[in-house]
Amino acid sequence: MTTAAPAARPKAAAPILPDIRQRVVVAMSGGVDSSVAAAMMKAAGHDVIGITLQLYDHGSATGRKGSCCAGQDIHDARRVADQIGIPHYVLDYEARFAEKVIDAFADSYVAGETPIPCVTCNNEIKFRDLLDTAKDLGAAMLVTGHYVQRLETPSGPRLARSIDPERDQSYFLFGVTKDQLEMLRFPLGGLHKSEVRELARSFGLPIADKADSQDICFVPAGRYSDVIERLKPGALEAGNIVHIDGRVLGRHEGIINFTVGQRKGLKIPAAEPLFVVRLDASTNEVIVGPRSALTTSGLVLRGLNWLGEKPVAEVAKDGLPVYVRLRSSQAPRPATLFADDKGHCEVVLSDGELGIAAGQACVFYESADAGAIVLGGGFIAKTLKTMPVDAARGTAGTTAAGGH
Repeated sequence: MTTAAPAARPKAAAPILPDIRQRVVVAMSGGVDSSVAAAMMKAAGHDVIGITLQLYDHGSATGRKGSCCAGQDIHDARRVADQIGIPHYVLDYEARFAEKVIDAFADSYVAGETPIPCVTCNNEIKFRDLLDTAKDLGAAMLVTGHYVQRLETPSGPRLARSIDPERDQSYFLFGVTKDQLEMLRFPLGGLHKSEVRELARSFGLPIADKADSQDICFVPAGRYSDVIERLKPGALEAGNIVHIDGRVLGRHEGIINFTVGQRKGLKIPAAEPLFVVRLDASTNEVIVGPRSALTTSGLVLRGLNWLGEKPVAEVAKDGLPVYVRLRSSQAPRPATLFADDKGHCEVVLSDGELGIAAGQACVFYESADAGAIVLGGGFIAKTLKTMPVDAARGTAGTTAAGGH
């Protein structure tokens, strides 16, 4: 390994951590953000170890660059580590990634859901397995390049949105637990992307102008069906396309080719535009209807992770006003959270929402502002069309959409 002189601190980089030398593990994906995070920790005087996870490698045949798991990214992470003078290790996590993320993704899609593998990867790999590895290495902190903030409060560290709403990644990190948050650090949460790129240039990093990754790392060219068909032979079973009124309108070649809210590709002549309303895996049917049928008024959640100061059943028994995000690109919107001490959790959406599917995430915030505190979140188990809520019990007389 080539050892370069420690990088000089650019004037724009304010100290992120106390001036106490500590061992720090930085998760380095090979992209600009994690590279700058590593350089900032080095410049702050810490004993930095860079780790890149070998999760999934398509090989040169795919021709993909900029993916968090590709061979080129491992090479870029190593170059950055050499540039700033830190040791760098590549850990083979392919087997556990395949089991915990890829297989779970395929199972969820075949079940008629719309999974979010990046959330699963954070929950099961980066902030569980990698955090354990960091502890084994004697590190005091695990640092990542996510655009999210960790705030110190009298009641302990809290997770908050990035100050840059365009880059905020808190939607993908709602599963971070309070215990994990004690060791995690996110030095980019108080910066805008333009500032991060400027820091990369100031540090002289070779990836300063590298494009951001957009696709799911193990899905080449965004073709989910190809991956699922390979993992789950027979998943492309043909079935009926059914109107919400029960009429059979046509045939499909596999429900995994459809998503809730989809309009194009149905190949069904109709007097009015038809949209995919839900996917019923039990009958292998694609259910379609008018745009109005896409409206969701409420949600039933599973896998709730609560980050609030008081127990969720205590504060949400009779309804807790919150702001929620149901998509990563969406601004937080008003809603009411209901939860009990048996783990049941429902969300009433104040203005309704179009095209929401089971498997997606619902993340809670204290406000809609940039930098707002993250209260937690969960996965959507069921979408509900009507929500006449009995606020005294925190339960709803509901009509379930089912499936997607």
